[in-house]
Amino acid sequence: MEKAKISVIQLFALMFMFDMGTSVVISYGIEAKKDAWIAILLGMCGGMVLFFIYYFLFRQYPNLPLTGYARKILGKYLGWVIGLLYIVYFLYVSARNTRDFGDLLLSSTFQETPLLAIIILFVLVICYVLYLGIEVLGRTAEVMIVILLLFGAAANFLVLISGNVDLNNLRPFLENGWKPVLTTAFWDTTPFPFGEMIVFTMLLPYLNQYRLVKKLWLSALISSGLILSWTATLNVTVLGIDVMERATFSTLATIGRVNLFEFIQRLDAIVVFTMLMTVFFKASIFFYGALIGMVDLFKLKNHKLIILPISCILIFLSMNIATSFTDHLEEGNVALQKLHPFLVMVIPLLLLLVALIRNVFKKKAEGKKMG
Repeated sequence: MEKAKISVIQLFALMFMFDMGTSVVISYGIEAKKDAWIAILLGMCGGMVLFFIYYFLFRQYPNLPLTGYARKILGKYLGWVIGLLYIVYFLYVSARNTRDFGDLLLSSTFQETPLLAIIILFVLVICYVLYLGIEVLGRTAEVMIVILLLFGAAANFLVLISGNVDLNNLRPFLENGWKPVLTTAFWDTTPFPFGEMIVFTMLLPYLNQYRLVKKLWLSALISSGLILSWTATLNVTVLGIDVMERATFSTLATIGRVNLFEFIQRLDAIVVFTMLMTVFFKASIFFYGALIGMVDLFKLKNHKLIILPISCILIFLSMNIATSFTDHLEEGNVALQKLHPFLVMVIPLLLLLVALIRNVFKKKAEGKKMG
């Protein structure tokens, strides 16, 4: 593993930007329709439950990444296969986020630019930062989170005073009952993005104050969850549920309706730049998680040796993940609904149960020796 340390503030910034990711731009939680904001809050609570599973495993093996303690818990061979599965998952999600970013730029700003050119440039920037190390990524997040919050505050202020907000779009409350809300919370808003934070189990060994992991993780999760819920609420009040369901990037559509004094308008750049920042960090963290997993599983000296060859795989995946952006979204809904619950809920829970059982037998064995 890389010999580096990141501060509490830097890891908080990375987690916060990670959770924002594409969630802050797309119609997040729209399966619950007008009650998307409730589904997001419930998803946030589900993410807190998942955190305590990850946290217990981290406390048992504070110096090992997920790929390392999977082998400790499940044995050399099965643990190695599980570790490889997570590496593929991290790389796949990184490719999906890269494609999301490329398609947003194509649809909003650079309509005539080849998608491949955008993706290559984006991946090269990721490679450069990760080659410099996790500390540089952390310091970059520390600066960019301030810009993100300023952009967010400005965008929210402009939307609120634009006169486009209609609270009637939120009524009636729980129009379709609790079932769609709970279903959306379990299958969609809990795994994405809160369950995806499992990738940070690859980064926690780098934290210079590991005792603050609980406060740090929960603070980032709750703050990002509240902001995502607020964003969904704002999008519904401005666009209405019918438009929001059809919009690919609902936040882009919301900010696009701002027109103050026939002067302050065409603010799409705020959303594009916001997604540039958040998706950059999310794709980078997933890519770094895959690299560190490979270093751990294949006993390599450091991740710098494999950045370029693995980045070529990342570019290939992001370009060939789907033939169009519509197919990309449909594939994501199907694939990730099957992958996410298994990888962020089932396997961690299995690791937790096996670790608890091993601890019980270990204590009994130690008790017999003492006796």
